[in-house]
Amino acid sequence: MSRNKPLGKKIRLMKQVKSNRRVPGWVMLKTDRKMTQNPRRRNWRRSHLKL
Repeated sequence: MSRNKPLGKKIRLMKQVKSNRRVPGWVMLKTDRKMTQNPRRRNWRRSHLKL
C-alpha cells in the first residue's frame, strides 16, 4: 500500500485498528467471564476490509 493515503481512508483504517482489540478485563469481570472473546475480532491475513 502506498505511503500517502487520503485522510478519510486513514481515519477508517484507524477505526478498524481500534476495534480489533481484545475484550477489556473489567468487562470479563462484569459478565462473570461469559464475555471473554471479541466477536468482531479480525485477522489481517484471513479477512480483508472494504474501505
